[in-house]
Amino acid sequence: MRLNALIILGVAALAWGALAIALGSPSLNLLSGSSASRGVSPACLPATLEHTAALPGGVDVSPAPETGTANPHAQISFRGVPAAQIREVSVVGQRSGRHSGQLRSYSQGDGASFAPDTPFQAGERVAVRAAIGAGRSRTIGNGGKPVAFQFRVDTPYPTATTPAFPNAQAAPADYQSFYTVPGMQAPVLTVTVPDRDPGAGDILTTNGPGPGQYGPLIYTPQGRLVWFDRLPGGQTAENLSEQTYRGQRVLTWWKGRVLSLGFGQGEDIVMDSRYQTVARIPGANGLKADLHDFQIAPHDIAYITAYNPVRCDLRSINGAPDGTIVDTAIQQIDMRTGLVRWEWHSLDHIGAAESEVEAPTQATPWDYFHLNSIEPEPDGNILISARSTWAGYQLDGASGKVLWRLGGNRSSFKMGPGTRMAWQHDGRVLANGELTFFDDGSNPPIHHQSRGVVIKLDLKAHRASLASVYTHTNPPLLAASQGNMQTLPDGSTLLGYGGVSAISQFAKDGSLLFDAQQPLDMSFYRAFRFPWSGRPSSPPAVLASLNDTGEETIVHASWNGATEVASWRVLAGKSPGTLKAQAEVGVAGFESSTTLPVKYAYAAVQALDATGHVLATSKAVGVISYAASLNGGRSG
Repeated sequence: MRLNALIILGVAALAWGALAIALGSPSLNLLSGSSASRGVSPACLPATLEHTAALPGGVDVSPAPETGTANPHAQISFRGVPAAQIREVSVVGQRSGRHSGQLRSYSQGDGASFAPDTPFQAGERVAVRAAIGAGRSRTIGNGGKPVAFQFRVDTPYPTATTPAFPNAQAAPADYQSFYTVPGMQAPVLTVTVPDRDPGAGDILTTNGPGPGQYGPLIYTPQGRLVWFDRLPGGQTAENLSEQTYRGQRVLTWWKGRVLSLGFGQGEDIVMDSRYQTVARIPGANGLKADLHDFQIAPHDIAYITAYNPVRCDLRSINGAPDGTIVDTAIQQIDMRTGLVRWEWHSLDHIGAAESEVEAPTQATPWDYFHLNSIEPEPDGNILISARSTWAGYQLDGASGKVLWRLGGNRSSFKMGPGTRMAWQHDGRVLANGELTFFDDGSNPPIHHQSRGVVIKLDLKAHRASLASVYTHTNPPLLAASQGNMQTLPDGSTLLGYGGVSAISQFAKDGSLLFDAQQPLDMSFYRAFRFPWSGRPSSPPAVLASLNDTGEETIVHASWNGATEVASWRVLAGKSPGTLKAQAEVGVAGFESSTTLPVKYAYAAVQALDATGHVLATSKAVGVISYAASLNGGRSG
């Protein structure tokens, strides 16, 4: 059985998994200032993890007071009062001097960011002063008052020359190609357990990093390709999902470069049902959007991950003096303006001693935390998951402080049987307060198989218990990287196994409702099921050719992304202006084909819905020779 090979790939220490692991260690020391001697990185590890973004009077700021994680291109964010009540902003760098800039309002009406005209200098301290409140002077009434805080600027580790994850050509058996979309090589999805839950919808996933063409992918539950947005070389798609934006269901995904260090630099994309891009979130504050998560919250607010490698002297934790640490950030972004409303950094709150791997003794970037999910909660708090600490964290959504830790070596809870996780991904909160995670358990292997876990917390007794667990038993699957757990509306559970490219849906009793896989040498980050309805803005594609005798006309039709097409009406004639209906053919897959028993010069197709209504008409195309059709529509 082909699926049996998945376990082999799962236990392998794949390059992605190895590079994505954060390399952790013992304890932290704050050193301030710049490098003391040549060849030694600046100090960056904080002496305390008690940083707070919350100032008196209900204003949250970033960079957080006394942080050492501010990027040279950071904005100064004030969240919590109308922009008109933020005045007299003064920003002075220790070496760069006073910074002019603009105070730009958030579209939500609850704050503004001061955007400096010039960047700060690496390693310098920056002093910020402002008058916050309703008064007109620094003696402010109505609860307003002057505020002042300082922060230090980090020293970024340059990644411009860091290679992307390798992208080899896929084996021909791994992909499907089509006459109507020359050059497309869409990965095959093989369904091994037929779907028993048709209401769950289509399969949304991606391909990569690894072999084959990259891009977001939608399949039917039968494994038929619906949509593939093939990306140009050097770009990868990850994290295709469905969310709500401005009252409409949209596709969201990430596009960019996956660096060999195990994180991404790119932008988050929002597409409507016509596959038109309606929003882009490239990241801000000098950081590019990372692939690991993108959550749209109400009021046009986005939460994204961003990875920030910085130079860091790691000798205090037995690491390299010329070291580099990968700080990970959460950015809360105003989607209308692109401004950062709030920013959280792992280095400010999570000690290196929480990492499950040691700091490198050579100058290799140390991904000590590896943030891989963000879950904004209704009460304003935030649940996150970090692969390299084996823990989930609940954050205060104002101050950024850690409210509790679940798992890892500093757990706030006594971990009941079966609750310990390793290298986990995708922490989510259910409506009843229980938490879900995809527990990889591997790289290196800690568990004998990956699993989806539901964990119940007793906040008073500080105990965690295992409410449910979902595993693939035949065969057991062990994912070295990536993966997710989706709880569907009917209570069933979808597991995307990431590094072993399997997708499984389980009923509440653990029985399989659906099972599928991409080719074994491919991988994806996450997989989801959603009912999706798409009607592309571009017209259907058609290719028409003579058959090998030159006496009949073969017509191929497709419409990349269309979900409503039930059949095709084939038009043909001697000229574009004399086309007439010659046949109708039912949809047979992504691409449908038929043969007309007459030699025609031109052809077109019309996409019909289940009632026979015309959804769209293709352009008229000239009928080419049989040899040209075998050559991708080219002659010669």
